[in-house]
Amino acid sequence: MTKGRKIAMDDGTNRLGWMLDDALRMPETRYAILLSADGLLMAHSERIGRDDAERQAAGMSGLQSLARATAEFCGDPGTTWRQTVNEFDDGYVFLVAAGPGAYLAVSATQHVDMEAVSFRLQELVQRLGKEMTSPPRPGADAPA
Repeated sequence: MTKGRKIAMDDGTNRLGWMLDDALRMPETRYAILLSADGLLMAHSERIGRDDAERQAAGMSGLQSLARATAEFCGDPGTTWRQTVNEFDDGYVFLVAAGPGAYLAVSATQHVDMEAVSFRLQELVQRLGKEMTSPPRPGADAPA
């Protein structure tokens, strides 16, 4: 990871990165990535390079899979997984469902307001959902 140094955005392959950067305007947040269920990087914030973001996306995919597999520990095997928060000496990693087959991960320092980050992530998930689903094109069902 890059400590305190900004990384240039990728050329057109990071279409939703600006939304992740917007989420990181909260104090004490570090990095954000959007990933698919199979661990493919879909977008990343400016503060994290693509290689690091891809590596983290693969790890987060495994993390959400483990969390979902333990649902029955909550009392119902069919319960829906929504969020995982991991605590470390230097901070937290928040991992939330961001739509069908998509997950959002944000890292933050140990001084972050956890409730505010969780709330902000839910807002971002709503915005991302609108961006990731594109409406049908006008005349798409008309014969060619």
